[in-house]
Amino acid sequence: MGGGCCRQSLQSPEDMKNEDIYRLALTSVHTKTQLKSLLEDLGLVQHYTEKLSLSKILQIDEKTITDEPAKCRSDLPWYFLKKLMMVNVTARNVTCTSECESDCDAASEIKELDFHNLLDRPNSSDMLNPLDIITALFLCSDGFVQQEMALKMSMSQFSVPLLLPNCDTQQCTLMLWALRDIVKKYRPESLLQSKGFIEGRIVHSELPMISFVRLGECSLSKSEILNKLLCNSQQYHDTFVHHDMECGDSPRRISDGLTEITWYLPCGNKNIDIFSEPVAVANLRGDIASFETQFSFLCQTSAAVFVFFDNLDSKSKLLANQHHKARIFLVGNHQSRCFNMDALKKAATKLGLTKNIIVKTNQTNDADFVKVLRKTVRSVAENSEIKMSIEKMSDIAHELGILVDEDCPECQTAKKNADGITAKIQNTFKYKEDQLPLQGEIWKKLTSLEKEEFRLRNVGSENIETYKSNLQVQKETLRKKQSSYDVSNAMTCFISAISSPGKERCYFLKWMRMNLDNLSQEKLSGLREQYKEKCKNSENKDEIKDIDRELSNSSLGTEHFFREMGQMYEASVSLPETDLSRKQLQHLPKLCAGLLLDGFPLELVDGDASNIPLRWVRDVLSQLHDLVSPNNKILVVTVLGVQSTGKSTLLNTMFGVQFAVSSGRCTRGAFMLLIRVNDDVKKVLNCDFMVIIDTEGLKSPELAQLDDSYEHDNELATLVVGLSDITIINIAMENLTEMKDILQIVVHAFLRMKEVGKKPKCQFVHQNVSDVSAHEKNLRDRKLLLQQLNEMTQAAAKMEKKEENKSFTDVMEYSPDTGNWYIPGLWNGNPPMAPVNAGYSEAVYELKKNIIQILGNCQSSDNDILAFERWMSSLWNAVKHENFIFSFRNSLVADAYMRLCTEFNKWEWEFKKDIYKWGTNAETTISNFGTVAAQSEIADLKDLVKSLKCEASTVLSKWETKLLENLTEYFKQKDGHVHLIEGYKEDFVNSAKSLRREMENSVFNQLTAAAEIKQGMTELDRIRENHTKEIEKAVCALIDQCRKKNVQMSEKELDEAFDWMWNETVMKLSFFKQKPKDIFTSVSHSLRSNLLRKGGHACELLSQKSLKDCGRKPFKYTAEGFYNQVKHKVSEWLNFQDHTRMVQQMADSIIAVCNQFVTERVQRQNNYSDTYIEEILHMIDERLENNQDVMTDIEFEVSLKQHICGLAARHFQKMHEDFLHENDPYRCLNQNKEKFCTDFKDIFNERDQCQKKAEEFTNRCLKPAVKDFVNRSLAPDIIGEMLTQQQFSTRISFQYSVLLDLLAKDNFENYLSYICSYEEYVKKWIFDQIVTHFSNGSKMFEFQDRHLKSSINSINDAINKAKMKKSGNLKTFVDHVCQELGDKLVISQDALGAFMILNNANQEQFAQWFTECVDEMGGALREEHKKKDIQMKVKNLYVKSQNELFTRLIGCGKQCPFCTAPCEAGAKAHTEHWASLHRPQGLGRYRWYIEKNLVTDICSSSVISDTCFRCNATNNERHPYKRYREIFPDWNIPPDASLQASDYWKYVLARFNRKFAEAYKAKPADIPSTWKNITPKQAEESLRESFSIK
Repeated sequence: MGGGCCRQSLQSPEDMKNEDIYRLALTSVHTKTQLKSLLEDLGLVQHYTEKLSLSKILQIDEKTITDEPAKCRSDLPWYFLKKLMMVNVTARNVTCTSECESDCDAASEIKELDFHNLLDRPNSSDMLNPLDIITALFLCSDGFVQQEMALKMSMSQFSVPLLLPNCDTQQCTLMLWALRDIVKKYRPESLLQSKGFIEGRIVHSELPMISFVRLGECSLSKSEILNKLLCNSQQYHDTFVHHDMECGDSPRRISDGLTEITWYLPCGNKNIDIFSEPVAVANLRGDIASFETQFSFLCQTSAAVFVFFDNLDSKSKLLANQHHKARIFLVGNHQSRCFNMDALKKAATKLGLTKNIIVKTNQTNDADFVKVLRKTVRSVAENSEIKMSIEKMSDIAHELGILVDEDCPECQTAKKNADGITAKIQNTFKYKEDQLPLQGEIWKKLTSLEKEEFRLRNVGSENIETYKSNLQVQKETLRKKQSSYDVSNAMTCFISAISSPGKERCYFLKWMRMNLDNLSQEKLSGLREQYKEKCKNSENKDEIKDIDRELSNSSLGTEHFFREMGQMYEASVSLPETDLSRKQLQHLPKLCAGLLLDGFPLELVDGDASNIPLRWVRDVLSQLHDLVSPNNKILVVTVLGVQSTGKSTLLNTMFGVQFAVSSGRCTRGAFMLLIRVNDDVKKVLNCDFMVIIDTEGLKSPELAQLDDSYEHDNELATLVVGLSDITIINIAMENLTEMKDILQIVVHAFLRMKEVGKKPKCQFVHQNVSDVSAHEKNLRDRKLLLQQLNEMTQAAAKMEKKEENKSFTDVMEYSPDTGNWYIPGLWNGNPPMAPVNAGYSEAVYELKKNIIQILGNCQSSDNDILAFERWMSSLWNAVKHENFIFSFRNSLVADAYMRLCTEFNKWEWEFKKDIYKWGTNAETTISNFGTVAAQSEIADLKDLVKSLKCEASTVLSKWETKLLENLTEYFKQKDGHVHLIEGYKEDFVNSAKSLRREMENSVFNQLTAAAEIKQGMTELDRIRENHTKEIEKAVCALIDQCRKKNVQMSEKELDEAFDWMWNETVMKLSFFKQKPKDIFTSVSHSLRSNLLRKGGHACELLSQKSLKDCGRKPFKYTAEGFYNQVKHKVSEWLNFQDHTRMVQQMADSIIAVCNQFVTERVQRQNNYSDTYIEEILHMIDERLENNQDVMTDIEFEVSLKQHICGLAARHFQKMHEDFLHENDPYRCLNQNKEKFCTDFKDIFNERDQCQKKAEEFTNRCLKPAVKDFVNRSLAPDIIGEMLTQQQFSTRISFQYSVLLDLLAKDNFENYLSYICSYEEYVKKWIFDQIVTHFSNGSKMFEFQDRHLKSSINSINDAINKAKMKKSGNLKTFVDHVCQELGDKLVISQDALGAFMILNNANQEQFAQWFTECVDEMGGALREEHKKKDIQMKVKNLYVKSQNELFTRLIGCGKQCPFCTAPCEAGAKAHTEHWASLHRPQGLGRYRWYIEKNLVTDICSSSVISDTCFRCNATNNERHPYKRYREIFPDWNIPPDASLQASDYWKYVLARFNRKFAEAYKAKPADIPSTWKNITPKQAEESLRESFSIK
């Protein structure tokens, strides 16, 4: 490459790029060029045109997490990049294992020593020179990767490319853009006394540059001498690649012409500094004779150029250029055989360089030679007038035809846009006020109002809801103020620039960041130093606050522009949807999501305001989700720790990401950044992206002296720990006090997460620990750390009122041996000339591998971006409350809980349905006992019942086991956020066991009742059977008698003869009239047994009143005695719900349920069973148990039970008497008189009875049985069908649907009924839902028809089987049919007995007619089903579907002790009650004593306020709402999930305020102004939010 490489005309970068491709293509047609050949070897050909991007090189792939060495040449660039991105100083040591190993293997195979081989060496031409790899990577990378590489190389104290050659295009490029991001901090001699320092971008620094070049061949290693020149003997480092480095002697294929640069920067210590002032050192690779352009460039930009040579021949004329500004120094090696002193004299004299010659003589060793060279360089550097910044070198580059990387159009347009914004900044604080007004005081005020809404610290004596309403008004005013601002010029330009396509916006943001850093560097650096000094003395509190304020005011970065964008967006979404301003800003979240995807950070927490702009962040994440979907799975890594302990540096080293760590500004708040996960690692991690969160330091100096620092740290730590899958905690063992503070905050955060169902992993990182045996030596420290953690856990658990957590390992999985990492110091020596410590990089790499391994085993692998967004919102809302655990409500937890409830409800229904079916069959078996249809061979009824109970227990145990197995399997799954609801597992296990007990009691009662009824019927059936037989004998005798007369008898004569016979026979029969039982006596006995365990006083009270006198009047509870009367008055005076009325309400509710049970039993028209009253007493006891918070005494319990039992006994007495009357033998016989008479006449006249008897058997015996079977089978179908409807799937869905329906109907009476008679209203609502559902379509008919077909098929099968049995007569045939149907139908024995007598039908003909009759019966019943009203069908069901659904959906039946909202916990046996939506207490009749106005306070607000309540449970003493759990430990009343959550009930009270006041005989509530603005749509939205309905 001769002088021809110098071009006078400038090409555009686009032309250049096209020419590159053209030349590469053209040359490859003929021969492979050096560049193409090397790129092929390195596997980089594709990237020559499609440049490597940061997202590509930073993505997590298999190479980044394995220790596999490079196996082939194409691995080398990636191996280099992997190490370079982690700032590993061994990055340039790049060789392939295959090459090394083959040499080693060959050596090991030698059996005899070969002296010739001793002199051979591995062929260096097979290996690649590190400079070639670096050059190739720079050529194949985009500007941002080049910048990152240059930055990391500079940190490693590697030289970086200044002029990058392209050996194919014969062109070189000034790498100005690539070097722009390098910031250096140093202390020249001039600042030694003041302890000041200079910090700035190296491209702006005007420094003398000393260049080193080679002319011709040179036996001295220029690069090695340079390394020695720049290093102290005790701290040697290879800045430049040289011959004696690994692969350094491999031939350079493409890197000749490369000009590298490095800088020597003093630290201000005379004993260490080589040069007291900063100096740049450039090194040109190759012979200047071949690279004249580069040499000319160096001569015009350098203070001095040192030319290394062995022999000055004709080439020396190159040094005679008149344009050279630099002093030329000749450096020769006398030891070289080529060295010619005469030639040197001649050339030096000609060039006038006789004083500028340094020669290494035979007597000079390297150290002395370097000393002389150093002295010369020092003299030049200190005295030179030529000082030039790299930025200014671009002009010279242009003159020489050297390309400048910054000249590409995207970069220049971006620069112009960025400069257009930043050039106008004079005073940062004023600029922010003018151009970024929304994020200043307005945003801070909004933040404090928002937190006050959640914390209610200043509510004082004001009404809570009015106070909250006023806060909302203030917030709206501030949002309006924000909306009133026009978009500033700066923001218009900023948004326009980041809307530009592709690379341009990336360049723009980089320019913005650099420009803003440059502006604030000087100001902030000084302030930061002042700050550190002041913080050393805690007495400087006011000064520290002032400096902190100034720091915040002077700080300006791109985050402030994005923050303003967020505020613009937040203000716009508070406007109506149709507003033009709102529409114009709708695209901003998508814009920001695109940047996040490009690798730019998103500010999660605004550190200045200590708040999250929730709507903005949520919408950005939502847009991100849409952009990447379906590849939206994420894992989150966070770093926490004290400020200035290198958290950001740790993240940058570990993941190559760029969080701001320069310019004197530390991270404020929290930022998130995305890293792609490559396909080969996706399977391991089960995620598509890794989210890295960087936070400001805990107990950071900025906030340490300020009042809310602890609160701020707690908020931040809780948030980021909650968001993380793994948290890295940076701690320092040396400062125990500081460590304790940090640990306390961290432990609080972990404890809170454990309580809300998330158990993040954590790793403790101890930095600046250099000893190799640190892990062993620090065993004592680790034990101390664990001890500290345990102490902190106990303290935190006490504060959070979760004292069951005794040790840190209770809170999270942590092992002192595997959970601690010791990382050596970052620098190997004294900065600024120290490279990064190789041990630091390696230790961080090991930590990274460990973290990825832990994440691979992470359970929460189902986290996607939307789940992260929802979790973040919930966390932040909870963080804004003072008591986090108690206020945490999350939609992900709610979703997971809802899914579990839905699944459990399905299993529960399968269980119940199966047991219901089994119970029905068992009842049929008992009913058919002792008849021809009997299926069991057991002779004794008691034995049968015992056997059935035994069988029931087996079936129930099987189902209980199945339920528990289902639960175990459910909690094993990894998706569905199951880990979040692990805490509820025990509740569901207990519910499964409780369900089994309930079902066992129910089935046993069912069997006992069926057996008792059967027992009563058996005697009646025997008497009726005997009577029927007597009549049959008498009729047969009459027939014989009439036939003997041989006279044709008329119908009238036959009737008279039959009547005479009937009367005679009946007179002879002894009719045993069953005496009715005294049900009152039975009920009294059961009641007394029930109350025996309550003590003698209860029995004494029982004796004072006869049961027959009870239940005649409505039950009325009164507060007895003077003391109670006083209490009653006090209670009213204290503005709490009237105790008497509460007791009355409870009593009315229990009475209604018991009355319903009685009505259902009476409707069945069976005989009385003692189990009925036992069930009623059990229901009363259960309800009283559930309402223990309503204080009652034994007098109340006895009087209530007497009332209910008296009422029930009266109904049961009548039912029993009706049953006896219905089944009276004499009556039953008389009922059949007409049938017997007809049969007598048929037989006498020898008529064919087949058709008639078939019809009779079908209609009188089978039809009632089939109807009963269909009716009994229908209830499970109806319930099952209703459970498929969303509103009946879970208790939460049910409550949501009921409230939504109330809102839609907008009827005051409905609301009043719902609030005051909840159970009654809800049961009616369920009934209406069933009727509505089945009225649409033919589902009910389908169910009925299915069971009808099933019955008819069974009857036809029975007929066919009976035919096969060749019965001798019709009776046997019918018996066979009944036997076959015995497991399905209960055939009336009375009807069957009446059918069997006087029957002379032919069996075959009967069977034929019978089949036809059955078909007709089917058709008739079908028609009946079609015509019958749905409402009547549902009402007449054997099991009332609405009651079963109510029982399933009402759960435990508990209501909020303050506002009576029903409990929605899913498992019936739960240990904690909760409701999604609480109401204003005025809806529960609360009123102020003096004013008599209804109360607007909502308990979910009251529990976070400092107000108090009184009730009977507190003995009418004032008790703080915040400590309500001391009084109601089973209730969890978290604050509203958001400020809009209670809008539903606010709307209802505001809408029907006067009507509620009239109904409650009170004055209307003072409705807060904001309540009146709530629309029905907002009320509906609040419902959806409260119940987590999507």
